[in-house]
Amino acid sequence: MALIPYDDTDSAAFAATRELPRSGLQRWRHAVQQHLRPRTGATVLDVGAGTGAWAAAFTDWFGVRVVGVEPAGAMRSRAAHRPLLAGDAAALPLRDCAADAAWLSAMIHHVPDLDAAARELRRVLRPGAPVLIRSPFPGRHQRIALFRWFPEAVRILDTYPDLARVRATFAAAGFTVSTVEPVAQTTAASLAEFAERLDRRAHTPLKLITDEEYAAGLARLRAAASGTTGPVVDHLDLLVLR
Repeated sequence: MALIPYDDTDSAAFAATRELPRSGLQRWRHAVQQHLRPRTGATVLDVGAGTGAWAAAFTDWFGVRVVGVEPAGAMRSRAAHRPLLAGDAAALPLRDCAADAAWLSAMIHHVPDLDAAARELRRVLRPGAPVLIRSPFPGRHQRIALFRWFPEAVRILDTYPDLARVRATFAAAGFTVSTVEPVAQTTAASLAEFAERLDRRAHTPLKLITDEEYAAGLARLRAAASGTTGPVVDHLDLLVLR
């Protein structure tokens, strides 16, 4: 089971607040392109595709076929992208060697059996195909705004699989090469916009802290937003395995 269930309420909040404008994702586009090296006709697997925003972006950016897999029916119901299949990382509904790459965005902490997921990805990917994991990792949160204003949420992040664990798991499944790099994104045009758009239901670390901790963090954020200018730029890691 995922850390949060993504029912109708959570999924609606996610769709409304977590899908970032393409204009803020240009560095992600560049970073992914360097590792994906997309070609027309290639198939990219988007595991934990959510509401399909990344699948749609990859389709538009790279002209590839993106097959999304998402376990939550409420998420799938809000996605325009097709195909978007029911399934999870440990039981992917694809045949062997069916995909040229896999994309996993901010979802590995929801995977109950990461070892099984790594083995499944090795099964469905062609030899040498990359797995691209976009994620916050424990100990690497310093340039993510959410954790600045909600430091209590770091203890939730610390329960996520760390880089060493993920690398070791994928190495055991046959992925022998890995690289990691932080990639910048413009999460909001301003801190005031960030505060206005924030919805606790769409963020796992915020849902799992106490109500008192959330209220304190929100007060800190709103106080800072009134006197801060400039965009909110976050850095999440891109882990690439082959």
